[in-house]
Amino acid sequence: MKRSIEKLGLAALRRIDPEVAHGLALRALHTPFAALPGPVTSPRLTTRVAGLTLNNPVGLAAGFDKNATAIRPLVRAGFGFIEVGAATPLPQPGNPKPRLFRLTEDRAAINRFGFNNDGAEAIVRRLARAHRTIPVGLNLGANKDSANRAEDFARVLQMARGHIDFATVNVSSPNTEKLRDLQGPMALAALLDGVMQVRGNVPVFLKIAPDLTDQDLADIAKVAEDARISAIITTNTTLDRINLRSPHGTEAGGLSGAPLFEKSTRTLAKLHTLTDIPLIGVGGISTARDAYAKIRAGASAVQLYTGLVYGGLSLAARIAQGLDVLLQQDGFGSVSEAVGTNTKDWL
Repeated sequence: MKRSIEKLGLAALRRIDPEVAHGLALRALHTPFAALPGPVTSPRLTTRVAGLTLNNPVGLAAGFDKNATAIRPLVRAGFGFIEVGAATPLPQPGNPKPRLFRLTEDRAAINRFGFNNDGAEAIVRRLARAHRTIPVGLNLGANKDSANRAEDFARVLQMARGHIDFATVNVSSPNTEKLRDLQGPMALAALLDGVMQVRGNVPVFLKIAPDLTDQDLADIAKVAEDARISAIITTNTTLDRINLRSPHGTEAGGLSGAPLFEKSTRTLAKLHTLTDIPLIGVGGISTARDAYAKIRAGASAVQLYTGLVYGGLSLAARIAQGLDVLLQQDGFGSVSEAVGTNTKDWL
């Protein structure tokens, strides 16, 4: 019944402006009609990543709940972990609208939000009130007009560290000018040093772009290892435009969704050969087979966001349940047994 209601709701939301639809979807989570199955788990799905115990390896990527207003329903939506934000030290409006485009023909989206958020103080207040029954992380960002963006990441973490289970350093958004320059080895090492000094006991993840050379990946792997990063989220959105059919395909911004799947998975597989740091696979996941492919390419867990636009919030539980079946069919007793068993096919 709820799946039927969800399908009707998705059809209605696709008829209106994507950013308005996003806001309505967040509000709908607080209604009795939301698809909130509770924990989805099994002995095969339960796994540990970066010291965190996950009911299943399917996470919610940052950007869906930018301001941490829907944590209560999201922890009951079947995810194994969720990530909110990005949060910047000060509130900021982001880039001018329109800045979110639905590419229906490609099952994709392009956004150029520019870290619009309520600011770290408001977001941390909400995190402090949240009842975290699964791991909840915060994506750290930098203000567009900051004099020292590297310091911004540490400032946000210092404010939030008592109320989160992990933090993600996001230097890979394409929508804040020159932010990706912080992925260079010297700049990244300095930034991570500042973040690690204030983290307390919070595991720190690093989120990287898919638009990197092999040398870039090797440099990032070394810097991440030297900094004792707990996991690398692979990957953010791409600036590439990969055989798109939608009329919105030429819009500026980061492309996410189905067209990103192959590129992000190849980046993931390459990185898996370069480091033993756990990887979290993101980009183009809309089915259990997509998630399974990421895991076998080298991911210890996965995240999704754009897939929810087309599959609804119930997609998380359906992917987790499907993963359980796929793992069993191939004789894997756990997620960790399957990690990296098919990396070579993506190199």
